[in-house]
Amino acid sequence: MTALPTAFDTEQARFNMIEQQVRPWEVLDPQVLALLGEVKREDFAPAVHKALAFVDMDLPLTQPAVEGQCMLSPRVEARMVQDLQLQATDKVLEIGTGSGFSAALMARLAQEVLSLEIDPALASKARTHLMQAGVNNVDVRQADAAANDFAACRAAAPFNAILLSGSVTEVPASLLQLLAVGGRLIAITGDEPMMRATLVTRTSDTAFHTTQPWDTVAPRLLNFPQASRFNF
Repeated sequence: MTALPTAFDTEQARFNMIEQQVRPWEVLDPQVLALLGEVKREDFAPAVHKALAFVDMDLPLTQPAVEGQCMLSPRVEARMVQDLQLQATDKVLEIGTGSGFSAALMARLAQEVLSLEIDPALASKARTHLMQAGVNNVDVRQADAAANDFAACRAAAPFNAILLSGSVTEVPASLLQLLAVGGRLIAITGDEPMMRATLVTRTSDTAFHTTQPWDTVAPRLLNFPQASRFNF
């Protein structure tokens, strides 16, 4: 097992993460930057990878590693949370709880977070991480979010914000219907070697505005519908 650095080294590593990785990636919201200093990322990382919690990489959450079950890199998690522009009254849906770190950040900015995780063991660990961090406004549920046209989260809709903690080929229209008017969804869409962060805002009952402000690559979320590659 890799030992965690000393407290001094840990704080230096946290500072370096914020200043050398996150801020240069246009994460400039002072609230988000402050949270990265307050919410202890290393406490959400797997025990064998705690020393890597501040490194610019995706961390596997299982041993052996399983596709789609990882802690996204600090800059990607921070940028996604920032771009949602969360408000204190927002109700948030997260698909892919993972470690629980993104949920912890969003919980500090929003009123409540419903976070769905397909893997029972990861859901249990995330609940423990959040409880130990004193976060009490996140409801982690074990569920296949995409199953039966998002039935697991439909009853709790509408949401002011939705975050997909992994990549999908495209955002399903049925998921967008769970947004309130004025609500925002952020996801990483497309295929390797280049994917796009996709930010969708519901502007009316029938209209949506989409932007793709930055590029990245992220592991796939499990069981999301695949886009058709054929046009008829």
